[in-house]
Amino acid sequence: MFTRVISAALATTLLATSMPALAAVMVREVEVSVDLDAIENAKAAAHWTAIADDLENAVVSKLMDRTSEDGAKISIDIDEVELANSWQSALNIADSRLSGRINITHESDNSAFNTYDLTVTFEQAGPFFLPGTDLETLTTDSKVYYDGMIAAFADYVVANLE
Repeated sequence: MFTRVISAALATTLLATSMPALAAVMVREVEVSVDLDAIENAKAAAHWTAIADDLENAVVSKLMDRTSEDGAKISIDIDEVELANSWQSALNIADSRLSGRINITHESDNSAFNTYDLTVTFEQAGPFFLPGTDLETLTTDSKVYYDGMIAAFADYVVANLE
């Protein structure tokens, strides 16, 4: 039995040292664009005018330890911001969501390419709202709601870099 324990430990050590470590994707640039004409809700377009800068800052703040001049470029194209108004939310007619296409490119590393569509809903953003936020009274035009949606979207972008 002692031999098996040693053998298992040795096998685990050999396996761990022989497998290549997965390196975190390093990033050199984050760029966010928003087609305000594609925002279906006029209230959303008026309220969310700084979304490109705010989302870019949120993503960059989560990547502070993963920057490199030779890193990948993250391009985010927000193509939909749909905010359910209070009446719609109460009747569950429409879900609030933030959607866009994410492109990850790299000038010299062909393995660092990826394109995907990302949609974050109000429900997915829940954990990103400030502790103690009353979700029953939260409205889509509040700063808390806006900050939570931006934080959730940025978090999902960075999580997909792993």
